[in-house]
Amino acid sequence: QYSCSMAVFVFHGIALTHGFLLDTHRQFPGCGNIVTFSQFLFIAVEGFIFEANFGRKRPAIPIRYYLIMVAMFFTVSVVNNYALNLNIAMPLHMIFRSGSLIASMALGIIILKKRYSISKYTSIALVSVGIFTCTFMSAKQVASDSSLREEDGLRAFMWWVLGIAALTFALLMSARMGIFQETLYKQFGKHSKEALFYNHALPLPGFLLLAPNIYHHAVLFSHSEPFQVPVIGVTLPIMWFYLFMNVITQY
Repeated sequence: QYSCSMAVFVFHGIALTHGFLLDTHRQFPGCGNIVTFSQFLFIAVEGFIFEANFGRKRPAIPIRYYLIMVAMFFTVSVVNNYALNLNIAMPLHMIFRSGSLIASMALGIIILKKRYSISKYTSIALVSVGIFTCTFMSAKQVASDSSLREEDGLRAFMWWVLGIAALTFALLMSARMGIFQETLYKQFGKHSKEALFYNHALPLPGFLLLAPNIYHHAVLFSHSEPFQVPVIGVTLPIMWFYLFMNVITQY
């Protein structure tokens, strides 16, 4: 019963996160970097206080392993964000990322030599059919968009193909990161909160490369229409409210 309740809680959190992400992306396409930076910064600050004890607690897993994990994690996050700029619709983005099950199983078989039960193979096959159907219908919609001239439609379709390639790369990289994390847990023990902190704190300097884009969208957010937050009655730009809610639900 506890596991079911937690699963429902996590599911609603994911749905709300993508809902607020959709609101921000609909008004300002390309704002993924400021969203990701805000999520990383919030989780890093929270982890520094409550997990790392203001830097006084030594990590159980050596930092050099976290640096490898962070490189993969940062790459996955950035590539997933840029996929939204490559003619990928948000619903397809959400559904395609559920293919992590497929990628994890495939790499588990190849790298870890795992074997799974027939029921798990069947489940993955059904999920794969669903993802393929959604992807196929999305491609059909992009290719047949009547509002575009033929050459513009072809260009839009090629950007969509590049977006699918980016999502596929991110899926495989995420699955490989999961396997790497699993081997670390077997060697050093499971330290999920510690991993959460370092996976978000160590990549923060990498966002300096994206600083102009983040600053640009911060200015745009500040000039969005004012919104009065229910209950507390505070008024702030609505895009900052969407961003704040996205960060909280992501956390």
